[in-house]
Amino acid sequence: QVQLVESGGGLVQPGGSLRLSCAASGIIFSAYTISWYRQAPGKQRELVSRITIGGSTNYADSVKGRVTIARDNGKNTALLQMNSLKPEDTSVYYCAAGVARVYWGQGTQVTVSS
Repeated sequence: QVQLVESGGGLVQPGGSLRLSCAASGIIFSAYTISWYRQAPGKQRELVSRITIGGSTNYADSVKGRVTIARDNGKNTALLQMNSLKPEDTSVYYCAAGVARVYWGQGTQVTVSS
């Protein structure tokens, strides 16, 4: 059974930082592209960042320079370090494994507010 479990969300003030984690089980983690998506109320889910099997990364323009994605294949974990957070970053953040066939986590809420 495939499981992706996100953690690390919460309430943070504008300008603050959060580090999200995604712990995977039931898959050969190193064989999957890992992505982070987010979805705000009333909006479509959008890709935030992606890291490939080989470690190549890409970022949405809205987070470029503020967000870093990383993976630890030995721990079956992906990380999303988010700095200089803005109120518009408020969303549920989802971890996803795969591209053609995608496994999803349950999401973690990030709220940026003073």
